[in-house]
Amino acid sequence: MIDLLIYLADRSPAFRRFVWKHWYQYLAGYDVRDWHFMNYGFLDSSPDTFVPQLEESDEPNRYCIQLYDRVARAVDLQGKRIVEVGSGRGGGSSYVHRYHRPTATTGIDFSARAVRFCRGAHRHAGLDFIRGDAERLPLDDASCDAVLNVESSHCYGSMPRFVAQAFRVLRPGGHLLFADFRIPSVAAELPATFERAGFGIVERQSITEQVLAALRADSERKLRLLERHVPPRRLATLRRFAAIEGSDVFRHFENGTFVYERFSLEKPAS
Repeated sequence: MIDLLIYLADRSPAFRRFVWKHWYQYLAGYDVRDWHFMNYGFLDSSPDTFVPQLEESDEPNRYCIQLYDRVARAVDLQGKRIVEVGSGRGGGSSYVHRYHRPTATTGIDFSARAVRFCRGAHRHAGLDFIRGDAERLPLDDASCDAVLNVESSHCYGSMPRFVAQAFRVLRPGGHLLFADFRIPSVAAELPATFERAGFGIVERQSITEQVLAALRADSERKLRLLERHVPPRRLATLRRFAAIEGSDVFRHFENGTFVYERFSLEKPAS
């Protein structure tokens, strides 16, 4: 069933938007206080890889945090105004706000349930969450310095509309910091999509192997979390969604059906 939904979603933007919208609304209904991240994570064992030093309370989410850190660290965010589009359960916005020290961070998500959860779970000065559509961002033109988009865009009905919106709300010289997975043929179209909107590509990195390494390292913890909070009848579906090691989605990353890419993109300064 998961494979069928992915197949249909890749071929019908309207179907993709409908399915993912209702799926994430369903997930947002889980009132699990310690569930703050929904991404697949990042683990790079290379000796020269930067490893963020985390507070003890953040350590259980290290692999998910490391994906956000790798994406956000592409530019200096200190003192900037940043927006995360597709903020989900808010852990990424909270981490970037606390560790990368922008002046203001706004998380935007289409799920009212998710926004309510985030406003209760992540209370920090300068951090806020609002409801909004990635393809019609509720922001003024040239109103922020960076747009963060992590493992969210595969849900959108139109990637070009989202990218155009990100370009619109960024100030000249601002950055779109992006990471997500696709089937290879669709991933190959991403550079042209960004460039047609007006962005320059500063960095492009394939991180499929690092995401796979994080999925392997974090599978046991994620499975325990699911088993504590998910009804048994839903467990098999959520195991696939979380890409637990051995699941269909995990194997898609192993065999190259899915690839995961990271981009740092810049809006021209003039």
